[in-house]
Amino acid sequence: MTVETSVNATAEQPISLGAAAAERWSTVPTSQLTIVIPAFNEAGVISEVVEQVQRACGQSIHEIIVVDDGSSDDTARAAEKAGARVIRHNTNMGYGAALKTAIRNARTEFILTMDSDGQHKAQDIRRLWAHAGDNDMVVGKRRQILHSMLWRMPGKWILGLMGNYLTRRSIPDLNSGFRLIRRDVALKYLHVCPSGFSFSTTITMALLSRGYNVAYIPIDVEKRVGKSTVSIATGLDTIILIMRIASLFNPLRIFVPASILAGMAGIAWGLPIALSGRGLSVGSMLAIVTSVLLFGLGLICDQVSQLRLERFE
Repeated sequence: MTVETSVNATAEQPISLGAAAAERWSTVPTSQLTIVIPAFNEAGVISEVVEQVQRACGQSIHEIIVVDDGSSDDTARAAEKAGARVIRHNTNMGYGAALKTAIRNARTEFILTMDSDGQHKAQDIRRLWAHAGDNDMVVGKRRQILHSMLWRMPGKWILGLMGNYLTRRSIPDLNSGFRLIRRDVALKYLHVCPSGFSFSTTITMALLSRGYNVAYIPIDVEKRVGKSTVSIATGLDTIILIMRIASLFNPLRIFVPASILAGMAGIAWGLPIALSGRGLSVGSMLAIVTSVLLFGLGLICDQVSQLRLERFE
């Protein structure tokens, strides 16, 4: 693990592969990179996605793994016919569960994840790989302001603010599904990553909070061709995810300010009453006790979060 986290959030201009990076790509051992594509009912587009990766990367990747997450159509057969290695889930277990399965079954040092709905460009694989270097994760930062359904953007915006506050850094794209990551690093934190869509958010927060090097490379995304599996339930899960992230990553950043505010409110409420000789206010005492409890709860959450994050370190 590196000592200092580096988030490259300043690169906003298109980045060409460059002669040095192109030479590195052409000479890279084929045993170092696996492309991972989780898929659910994407029979209409998955073969084209796999073929685009093959055309763009040729023999410079070890293999393409498609995880068929309990599809009811011909996703698995279409992916196999296109040349991918297919791993099947008997039931739909979620986006994060599919990524976990692929990461555990991959055999290379690096893994690149991309979506199966056609929004990611296979040519960008080379650009992310060219910036691997000493980075533990390289993320494709989507240039488009509206890169998701409009009704999902408020939740994403709140998550982004929460992520920036907890890590004390500006995170350009918290939940991009197009990312290159070292497999050994990802394996350390699979136990804290959920099985749903918040996998990307959680792994980003984990690496940043633990001091790994994370770089962001601007990319453009296409319009989705496949079906979106996002539902109203997924939107409601955002609320749970915000609370989960707050308690798992640097919980003292949440509980200490809340404790201070409650304590100050209690003092401001009760002090005038006490100075006037009317005794102690029950409301102010309740606020002060709440302040103490929040501080103690923050300490407990901090210790639990450290134990969880350090479990496999």
